[in-house]
Amino acid sequence: MSVELEAQTQEPQEHEEPHATGMFRALSHRNFRLFWTGAFLSNVGTWMQAVAQGWLVLQLTDSPFWLGVDGFMATAPGLALTLLAGVFADLVDRRRLLIFTQIGAGLSALTLAILIRTHVVNNSVDIWIVLLLSFVTGCCFAVAGPSYQAITIDLVDREDLANAIALNSTQFQLSRVVGPVFAGLGFKLFGLAGCFFANALSFVAVIVSLRMIRFEDGKGTLPLPSHSARDSRAVWQDLKEGLRYVRGRPRVFMLLIISGLTSLFGAPYMSLVPVFARDILHVGETGLALMSGMSGAGALLGALVLAFLGNFKHKGWSVLGGAFAFSIFLIGFALSTRLMMSLTFIFGMGFAIVSCVAVINMLLQQLVTDEMRGRVMSMFILSFVGTMPIGNLIAGSVAARFGAPYTLAGGGVIIAFFIAIIALANKRLREL
Repeated sequence: MSVELEAQTQEPQEHEEPHATGMFRALSHRNFRLFWTGAFLSNVGTWMQAVAQGWLVLQLTDSPFWLGVDGFMATAPGLALTLLAGVFADLVDRRRLLIFTQIGAGLSALTLAILIRTHVVNNSVDIWIVLLLSFVTGCCFAVAGPSYQAITIDLVDREDLANAIALNSTQFQLSRVVGPVFAGLGFKLFGLAGCFFANALSFVAVIVSLRMIRFEDGKGTLPLPSHSARDSRAVWQDLKEGLRYVRGRPRVFMLLIISGLTSLFGAPYMSLVPVFARDILHVGETGLALMSGMSGAGALLGALVLAFLGNFKHKGWSVLGGAFAFSIFLIGFALSTRLMMSLTFIFGMGFAIVSCVAVINMLLQQLVTDEMRGRVMSMFILSFVGTMPIGNLIAGSVAARFGAPYTLAGGGVIIAFFIAIIALANKRLREL
């Protein structure tokens, strides 16, 4: 989520819960607690499937190229749908939109689970089924993304917004630790299909939590739009206005560039980790789950630090320093041939990327207006998630030719180079 808006405070109403303080103060809001809990349980399932699906694709195809293609299919819908989804997030009931998209993603996971359990998917010829369902899930997530980000302002008071963003990041990163651990157990106890069944079930949690949310005093109600979401010409005009809005704010624009650059050249490591687990470190699917969990552990620590710091100063340096540190850890991970060193580097990558991207989210929330919230959030998601399909496809192709280590190391060098230039040239960004 990203929004440009000077932080405003409101006097609590008599019927509101007493305003809490501290590291977890946003959880004092009932609606946010419900959303946080449901999203966490759902994300645990999502990470279980992510680990299982990477191993499944490698088993079916024995090729890093197809890992890249699967990553492309899962994230490509973001390129086409995220910006329009941001417009819809400013026009329609965000909660209802989230419920429908979560139902769709859950059915996709359930379908794949059944196909694996019944051995319909069991060789390289069947890879198209996995790719198709990845695409369907990607469409659901692309449509839901801006509303998922923008709804936070409806769940907490403005003074707790930065803390809510940090805690949302915390639950996501905690799920990155718990999900792979459960996936490792699932491999042993239930096989691959069990991880997909678990993910399908996890979507029930977020759907129930969204239905239990109750808005009062106008919260969750968008300003009356000037047109219907079905008015295609007006929707496109809203999209153009959002793009002009961002282009006219250099700091917002540069934050989105950093997010996109880091994702394009760095995020493909998530698709290629199965190659390192099987062919370089020789630790199998259990080692894959361990590495995925360590990345999540580093990210969780980073999110907890941000929640503790709250609305801290020098966010610009956190963004630049986090992106540069991520690039260094990425190079180290790519060239490591020892498990303990690899785990250390991947832990550092998780910590660094949160220090960068979560703070970009925070800054955007504090910089943009309410009317543009959904649209700017869609651009933030597009910058990070929308660049993944391109990065995954390129990385998969390059890795098939030159190997995964050189591919990731090259990406790290590119990120380090560009972040160094941005840090030296953009004083206003450093001062944020």
